[in-house]
Amino acid sequence: MSGARIYVSRDASAQGVGANQVADAITTEAARRGIDIELVRNGSRGLYWLEPLVEVTTAAGRVAYGPVTPDRVADLFDAGFTRGQRHELHLGLTEDIPYLKKQERLTFARVGITDPGSLKDYLDHEGYRGLKAALGLDPAAIVARVTDSGLRGRGGAAFPAGIKWRTVLATPAAQKYIVCNADEGDSGTYSDRMIMEGDPFVLIEGMTIAGLATGATQGFIYLRWEYPDAHMALDTAIAAATQAGYLGDDVLGSGRSFHLEVRLGAGAYICGEETSLLESLEGKRGQIRYKPPLPAIAGLFGKPTVVNNVITLASVPIILDRGVDYYRNYGVGRSRGTLPIQLTGNVKCGGLIEKAFGVTLRELLYDYGGGSLSGRPIRAVQVGGPLGAYLPESQFDTRLDYEEFANIGAMLGHGGIVVFDDTVDMAAQARYAMEFCAIESCGKCTPCRLGSTRGVEVIDRLVAGQDAAKQEVLLRDLCNTMIQGSLCALGGLTPYPVISALNHFPEDFGKSTIVKAVG
Repeated sequence: MSGARIYVSRDASAQGVGANQVADAITTEAARRGIDIELVRNGSRGLYWLEPLVEVTTAAGRVAYGPVTPDRVADLFDAGFTRGQRHELHLGLTEDIPYLKKQERLTFARVGITDPGSLKDYLDHEGYRGLKAALGLDPAAIVARVTDSGLRGRGGAAFPAGIKWRTVLATPAAQKYIVCNADEGDSGTYSDRMIMEGDPFVLIEGMTIAGLATGATQGFIYLRWEYPDAHMALDTAIAAATQAGYLGDDVLGSGRSFHLEVRLGAGAYICGEETSLLESLEGKRGQIRYKPPLPAIAGLFGKPTVVNNVITLASVPIILDRGVDYYRNYGVGRSRGTLPIQLTGNVKCGGLIEKAFGVTLRELLYDYGGGSLSGRPIRAVQVGGPLGAYLPESQFDTRLDYEEFANIGAMLGHGGIVVFDDTVDMAAQARYAMEFCAIESCGKCTPCRLGSTRGVEVIDRLVAGQDAAKQEVLLRDLCNTMIQGSLCALGGLTPYPVISALNHFPEDFGKSTIVKAVG
């Protein structure tokens, strides 16, 4: 009879709070007691306030304990945790934890459940069914399914994925490419990393389907260099998929080819913009390209190129497997499917929440997040990364929907939500947005390059009370110039946090001193 199967996350965030040490302590303690165990390093369930989370397989299902520290491992064994017995850290059946139970996990269906490095585990949990369905369709039919599903880019722009794919399919070329934008750089975001570390095969499958749909035979994952664990997981999975025939010159004996490799970025935020990414991928300085031509017509090395982010591509397999209607049944309006929401900042229960579009900010902040970690009132949240608007409590009932957010001058972006309590200085946060843009600008266009630098200076004068009315007019005019005149979203969206802070928290701009925001 085999021993207990125990799961400890190898997710980078879990490692950061001691998951490796807990795994080592469990292995050591089991050996000391002569207990046979099988230790699996899975992805994270996304309940980060409970990491390191330890799970054990029982007849009733997987039972969770957490947060576990190495010094608690011995008494976990004393309590019989390998059989799911009660303990101070006992959380019950993992699937019954309310934070998880109330989610709709489509893209993250396997994350935290399977061994990320095991192709067998992936196949045993419905993996590669989408690819097999796609191999039975012609390219136009695959594109039609992605289009009809309503899938929109999850990287921030929310552009319909199917339209990009259709353009690449219709553009004749001897060589086409699929590029995955894995340069996840927004503050408070980590869903891409969680997929790559916790279920890399789903990204590989999605990219392979994209290749079949458009005629592309080569794919690249442009990965930020700060993600070494994701890099290792992807390389391991690509090698396993290639050896098993899911990648290569003859995908599953279909006669169709698709090759895939990982390329590392160099740490520039601007390379999250698709044309700067392509420049970097070609070995050049990461700098914005003029459009047109669009990357779908003349992208990587001048060839037709699909550029989608990790979550977009990882959403494709379930659409091909379960069908268009299944996917469209989730969501509201023109926002279909689910969105992996990343709850961070001053919040009690931060983590990954995958929900259908339509959930409100208030539900996320209180039903899932449990309110602020400090116990003080939540004053503002920033949604969509460092370029996202700051939303006050009066807008917390806004539903997560691309159009509803646009209507209040905000954006969903990559689904990151950063929470601030009532001690936050919103003028300092506005200044930080401008300063961030000044540091990260590629320098190609004047509104972004100079506008952000002047923006910092104007905010400083405004807060210092130097002819405040005139400075506010100047700041708003400058923001309008950046929105209208910048070549890309960095300069074009930087005014969003500035204007929203000015509109909703004007009292903070009347202080005599300013403390630089912590980035």
